[in-house]
Amino acid sequence: MKDFSDEIASLRTRHSEAQSYLKIAELRTEQPELEHAASEPGLWDDSDRAKEVTGRLSSVNEDLDLFDSLASKVDDIATLYEMAREEDDESLVAEIDLAIAETRETFSELEIRSMFTGEFDELDAVCHIQAGEGGTDSQDWAEMLLRMYIRWADKRGLDLEIQALSEGQEAGLSSVEFLVKGRYAYGLLRSEHGVHRLVRISPFNKEGKRQTAFCSLHAVPYFDDVSSDIVIDESELRIDTYRSSGAGGQHINVTDSAVRITHLPTGTVVSCQNERSQHQNKDQAMKALASKLFDLERQKRDDDLAEIAGEAKRVGFGSQIRSYVLQPYQLVKDLRSQHETGNVSGVLGGDIEPFMEQYLQWQRAEGLDQ
Repeated sequence: MKDFSDEIASLRTRHSEAQSYLKIAELRTEQPELEHAASEPGLWDDSDRAKEVTGRLSSVNEDLDLFDSLASKVDDIATLYEMAREEDDESLVAEIDLAIAETRETFSELEIRSMFTGEFDELDAVCHIQAGEGGTDSQDWAEMLLRMYIRWADKRGLDLEIQALSEGQEAGLSSVEFLVKGRYAYGLLRSEHGVHRLVRISPFNKEGKRQTAFCSLHAVPYFDDVSSDIVIDESELRIDTYRSSGAGGQHINVTDSAVRITHLPTGTVVSCQNERSQHQNKDQAMKALASKLFDLERQKRDDDLAEIAGEAKRVGFGSQIRSYVLQPYQLVKDLRSQHETGNVSGVLGGDIEPFMEQYLQWQRAEGLDQ
């Protein structure tokens, strides 16, 4: 009979460690307080507070349910192993092996939580992709990156909403802004902040030569209820309306409902065109602007700018954080964590979670925790 004692002991240790980084004791104290607040008759008189309370309660319940279910899972595995050993039943070995493997995987996913050290890691994220050096190839690359993040968000169970996009002159996108909603969206996407480099045989080069293209991705936390620290003076804004581009139905194509807001003192620009009315687009754009201005203020207060959003670099040679090589060989490599894979099609299909995890581990090892 195979001995599973060490594997079960390891699972119990990992469960004990989870109690610490999930702050289970604090959550058990907070849970009844939130439940009481959520049951107050006048809670929804203040919709912002109601969303805050119910959202926090949902997160607390999620963590506690997962922690408790893992405890039950480990106990079940131990009981099954004890029964199999007493009866010397080899037929249960495969079942125990599978249960241990599944529980290990769950712990591995959970342990990523311990690496979210940023104050705003649990928040949604506002992201902006900008084509850089590489001409038409860079604009095509911008569209490929957008597709990669859409597929990643879908696999992760996050909502990705395109706020505004600008089409390229010949193909692809010149730029695109999108919002990713879901727990830890920003904590994951801050690993993607920087310049992404693509090397391939260009479909736009008649001579079939290799072409290098660059795009940047900028990610900041999204504040639905913006901090009172950020006061936006509308006299410092230039607000432009224009006709939405791209697919979107009859309404979006025949009205000047899209909104672009420029914050003149900082040069920060945000756009939104996916809502049906100009008022709704302006409201969404103002929230995105506030998030970006808040991030700028945060950067000013931080001793090390790179800890929050990375160094500002030219979107071209020598500035990339990750390279995607399709020719003459296939390799995706992150130049910070050194994580790499030859499965380029998988990465472009949204399998970027390993890069995010390795970045978080690299960040911790380098002492760059936010």
